[in-house]
Amino acid sequence: MNKYMEIANENAKEGIINNEGGPFGAVIVDKDGEVISTGNNQVLKNNDPTAHAEIQAIRNACKKLNTYDLSGYILYTSCEPCPMCFCAIVWANIKKVYYGATRKDAAKIGFRDDALYNYLKGKNSLDINLTQIDHEECSKLFEKYKENNGIIY
Repeated sequence: MNKYMEIANENAKEGIINNEGGPFGAVIVDKDGEVISTGNNQVLKNNDPTAHAEIQAIRNACKKLNTYDLSGYILYTSCEPCPMCFCAIVWANIKKVYYGATRKDAAKIGFRDDALYNYLKGKNSLDINLTQIDHEECSKLFEKYKENNGIIY
């Protein structure tokens, strides 16, 4: 087994044993193979539906490195990232991701990533009503940010 995937897997196992969340673990390494951060799913522990393993590892790496940009770093995760985690990976500028189990493996025990993928394909099986309101006033904030030379990340 890949040594970094082994760390991710151990993080997942520890999270299961401690009843912190689902069977998910992650690790971020630099180009030289140094472990920068780890994470495991802590949804149950933190009562936070965003506390997925990849998110935890990204948060820990960014805090440690004092940056929001993880360009050049590599993520190993015990399962294929869900859409939320995939977006966080993109926003963090991580370009290389290795994963073990698939979203189909997660679905077999009840995780519902497929419902999110279907929603993104235009199949609203989540029964969510997404409605735009107050566009004019809210969109003015973007011009204000631009006028203040806001950083685009």
